[in-house]
Parts: sequence; C-alpha cells; structure tokens
Amino acid sequence: MPEFEIVADFKPTGDQPDAIAKAVAGVDEGLRHQALLGVTGSGKTFTMANIVEKVQRPTLVIAHNKTLAAQLATEFKEFFPKNAVEYFVSYYNYYQPEAYVPRTDTYIEKDSDINEELDKLRHAATRSLLTRRDTLIVASVSCIFGLGSPEEYQSFVAYVRKGEIRNRRLLMRQLVDMQYERNDMDFARGNFRVRGDTMEILPAYEELGIRIEFWGDEVERIVVVDPLTGELLGERDDIEIYPAKHFVTSQEKMNLAIQDIEVEMEECVRRLKEEGKLLEAERLGSRTRAAGSTPYTLMDYFPEDYLLFVDESHMTLPQIRGMYRGDQSRKETLVEFGFRLPSALDNRPLNFEEFQEHVNQVVYVSATPGPYEHEHSQSFIEQVIRPTGLLDPEVEVKPTTGQIDDLLYQIRERVAKGQRCLITTLTKRMSEELADYLREMGVKVHYLHSEIDTLERSEILRDLRLGVYDVVVGINLLREGIDLPEVSLVAILDADKEGYLRSLTALVQTIGRASRHVEGSVIMYADRVTDSMRQAIDETYRRRTIQEAYNREHGITPQGIRKNVRDITERVRAVAEQATPYITHDDIPKDDLTRLIKDLEAQMKMASRALEFEKAALLRDQIVDLRKVLVG
Repeated sequence: MPEFEIVADFKPTGDQPDAIAKAVAGVDEGLRHQALLGVTGSGKTFTMANIVEKVQRPTLVIAHNKTLAAQLATEFKEFFPKNAVEYFVSYYNYYQPEAYVPRTDTYIEKDSDINEELDKLRHAATRSLLTRRDTLIVASVSCIFGLGSPEEYQSFVAYVRKGEIRNRRLLMRQLVDMQYERNDMDFARGNFRVRGDTMEILPAYEELGIRIEFWGDEVERIVVVDPLTGELLGERDDIEIYPAKHFVTSQEKMNLAIQDIEVEMEECVRRLKEEGKLLEAERLGSRTRAAGSTPYTLMDYFPEDYLLFVDESHMTLPQIRGMYRGDQSRKETLVEFGFRLPSALDNRPLNFEEFQEHVNQVVYVSATPGPYEHEHSQSFIEQVIRPTGLLDPEVEVKPTTGQIDDLLYQIRERVAKGQRCLITTLTKRMSEELADYLREMGVKVHYLHSEIDTLERSEILRDLRLGVYDVVVGINLLREGIDLPEVSLVAILDADKEGYLRSLTALVQTIGRASRHVEGSVIMYADRVTDSMRQAIDETYRRRTIQEAYNREHGITPQGIRKNVRDITERVRAVAEQATPYITHDDIPKDDLTRLIKDLEAQMKMASRALEFEKAALLRDQIVDLRKVLVG
C-alpha cells in the first residue's frame, strides 16, 4: 500500500518544523482538538501536507467555499503527486431549493443544473477512500450533506476477472442495479453499451472506459479504452466497477421504504383532514431511514482513525453550524403546508452536534481562530514566521479629514513603484463613489461588488496582479483568501465604525492582505481607536516583533514573493455557482413584515460571523428598506 510522500523542492523552514512536530505529537497523543494559528503567507498548506506525511492517515480538509477548495486541492496535488488527492464539492452549477412562502402563497419549485465533471470527481473521491489509505480529500461544506450508505455503496461493487465464467445478462442487470444506464448510441459517463460479445462501460468516476470481451459466458479479455477514439490503452486481469450514483439501495430495502412512505402519507393526510386543512391534505396525497436518524455523509466513508483539517476555521465552522438550521427552516414550511412528508426533514445535512460526533481528530487552521477553537483546542500552535522573512505590515492610523486626498497620494506613490493597492469600505455606495472618483483622477481601478460572480472576481484579481488595474475597491476583500504578492497598501476606510465589518477578526484578516509584500503597509482612516482596532494593531505588532527577532537571529533579509500569475479561471468556472438574488415584497402584511425583518437579521448575523460581509451588507440594506416600509 503506497504511503503519503511529499514531492517538493523545499523543506520546512522558520517555525514550520516546530508547528509540524507539535501537531504530530498531539495527534500521536490522541488529542482530539488542536488549532494551528498560521499568519498569512506562512505556508499553512505546506505545514498541513507535512503533518499528513508524518501521521500517514486518510485525511479530510474542509474549506468554506468551492474556489478555496479548488486552490487547496491544486496545491495538495503538487505536494502529493504519487497519492490520491481528490476534490469533493457540490455538483451543482446552479441550485434553487424548493421553498414555499406562506405570506404570499408562493411556491418555488426546485431547479438545478448538475456539473458532470464535479459529479465524477465526487465518485473518484469515495472510490479512493474505499480502496486506499493514502487518500486526501479537499471538500467544501458539501461533505456534511447526505450521501448514500458506505456499506450499501460498497456492497454493489462489481468485480470482473479475466477467465471467469460470468453470465452477461446478469452482469447487465447488476449494472442497472448500480444505477448505470444502457445506451448503445451515447457512450457517456454512467452508461454502458453492448455490441455482440463486447460490453463497454464508462464508470462514473473515470475518464477512460472499460471493454469486457466475452467468449460465450467466459470473460476473455478486459481492456481500458479511450471512450472518444476507441483506442485500446492497456489490458487488465481484473476490474472493480463502482456504482454510478452514491444513492444505491437493495430491492428489499426499497420495498420496505415504499411501504413506510405509504403508511406515513396516509397518516399525514388523515391528520391534515382532521385539522380542516383539506387543500394541504389533497396536495400531499397527490405528490407523493428512521425518523431523526443521522444521515450518511462523506465523513462516514473515512476510516475511524482519519485526520480532519478545518481550513479558515473562523469562517468554515459558522458555515457548518448554520447549514442545518437553514435547511430545516425551509423544509418545515414545506411540510406544514402539505408540499412534503415529514420524512423530508431527514434529507438534510449534519447538525453541528452530529458533525462533532463524526470528528476523530481535528486541526483547526486559521490566522484568526474563533471562540470555538479557543475553547475546545487542547493544543494551540503558532506559526508566525514566513519562509521569505516577510514581516507583518506596519499599521498607521490617520484622521478621516482629508482622507480621500491622502489616499490618492498614497495610491500614486505605490503605482509609481509598480505596486498594487486594496481599499475596503463599509457600503456599496461608498465603494462605487470612491471607484468613480479615482477613475476620474486617472487611476486604473475596479470595484469588486457582491453582484460579481466567483468567476469574474477571480478574473478581476488576476488582472490586478497583471497590472490591468492598480487598485481594487470593495466591501469584502477576504472571500477568496486572496493571495496577491503585488499588493503593498491596504487602506481601511471608516476603521472606527465598530461592527461586523470592522471586528477584530475582520481587521486582522484584512491587515494580512498586505503581508506578502516587502513594503507592505496598512492605513486605517479613523477619528478614534476602537477596542477592535487596538487589539488588531497590538496583535500585528506582536507578530512583527517575533518575526524581526527571528530574522536578526538568523541573518535573514525579507524577500518579496515572486509568484507566477496562474490563470485559474477555467478551474473556477467549473465550480462557480450562479448568484441567487434576495427578493423583497412590498405587499407583505405588517405582522409578516416584522417576522421577515427578524429572519433577515438572523441571516445577517450568521453571514457576518462567517465573514461574508457583502452578503451581510446586502441583508442590512434590505432590513433598512423593510423598516421604512413598516413605519411608512
């Protein structure tokens, strides 16, 4: 069985060796929760890779969005070219969940578009987990959503060996039970076709097809083929074929489930009729696991001794916590009004308590670990030295009087040196007006706002690095974990406006955007120093002091990062989802309007905890508009 083996031109440096040793010791001692506080640019991904190589365990890395997961998967593939590094995210290009809005009697049907490539990668991930221990899977929060039972999935695997006696008709029936479709014309993923004594299968998890040649009922030859050209690429003595769908069920269980669903439907229809809800009873009657049991997820496919990394844990953990509540709230309405049976509530993600139960040993990775990590971590590991010797940026506080003129001067000073700038504001309007003004002043600027989708955001940030733009203005400059070595200035406007956009975590993360440049600096424009500002400045100064002392001791001169501008837009295009707009209604009754405002406030707080500032700001603006309607 192959083992994890890092292939890299460099070795751990700075405080990476110490961080790796402490984390590995914690895993060996059986510590369940550890935290790795790694500053921006300190090589946290390389540290994680070294921990994996040392402990030699199947590993799950959870990131808070598809784009970051794709970036991490690419890096881990470079570190572990000989091992199984897989990518597991939602397979939807677009997903509109089913919903019902009672106040307007509006039913929204489920609508979705599945990305076949992402579905193939999901199948490749589960197959790797079931066949080899040197498997590392980078996943989004999609990994806590329901997946078929690993035991059922594995029980459906078809094993075919050269020279064995195998009834061809029974093999075809077995493939159909595994959710493969026979299609003699379109040889697509998840299909099989039969031509004479030859059967060809294109597995759900592979690029290449399998050709099985029979002589009567004897398997005469097993060949790997190119599904497009038909070229023979090699022979095999045996082959394992895994199901085409993760949700596969034996006929016995299917029959039992159908009986249970029919009984449940009859009981619900009778209850609705007794309550006088005749419309709902009729609706349910025409539409149509043990209740409350924990769903199977990707985490169930891992062996008991697996290792978990939660990347950017300050954002990922709140997202995991919020998934269950949002899903249940939507489905409870569908059940109450007769669109779904109560069992629909069990088609759900893990709640946070169940997620915790699925954790064996975990390392939370973040530059700013949140309260949960501080409370639960039995070992807290710092990694503040950058291999390049780069220091945390200097932070300066300036008054708001004349801030735009000063900002323009600072920008021109950086642009003259071929450097780039990021500016973060509090509101969409302020960002737009500032971008327009800078453009009038001859600055190459782009406004990064919430309506821009994932793909276009990546293109804008790539163009910033290439010099198409010198400045990017926005509300949330943290969403992608931006890696921009050319940025030497980060300007924070209204830094003293205490709130989720200017919290300690947000400020420390924003300051980190300037830490990849040898001349990195941060200017906070404010008329007073808030507690969050003071703590962020103190923490930055503490780290900088440690870094300076290390550099002096080891004779290190800080070196700027020279990093090729990799065009990741094709990869991002594969994982980007269409944005779903938030909709308000002007004709909502006042009681419902009050409830809607409370619901939006809860969503806003959840978004702010996850540092999704643009979403939070959008919700905040909606709340303001709805309050005007309420009082007007």
